[in-house]
Amino acid sequence: MKDMGTRISTLWIVVMLNMVFADILTFIKPGALQELWAGQAGVHITPGLLLVFAILTEIPIAMIFASRILKPKANLWANTVAAVITTAWVVGGGSLTPHYVFFAAVQIACMALIVRTVWKQRDSVRAWKREPARVVTSGDQPV
Repeated sequence: MKDMGTRISTLWIVVMLNMVFADILTFIKPGALQELWAGQAGVHITPGLLLVFAILTEIPIAMIFASRILKPKANLWANTVAAVITTAWVVGGGSLTPHYVFFAAVQIACMALIVRTVWKQRDSVRAWKREPARVVTSGDQPV
């Protein structure tokens, strides 16, 4: 997978799948849905709060597509900001149950790899731009 956009997009898909399955397994825990419906989620659930949760969840979903179409500089900053916000969301909105900690660790590792990839790509593009242009003859020897 040489294309950076494909690599990053795939990592965002892994993040999203881990988010979904972390939530599914959390809701399977006996009594979890009843606690949520009874308002015992630790915070009062309002339509505004659900909108904030939806926006935070939409960030990695949007990055699946955005990481494929953005130009390199925009890609670097969008992926970095999205990874930082999503990491904060995963850590701050999670629990310490073993399954959630496992899924969160995978998500955070993927987001760290995303940030590393875009910044490493930035450095290689910079180095490439500094190299002098070479004229090549038919024998592939520099002139």
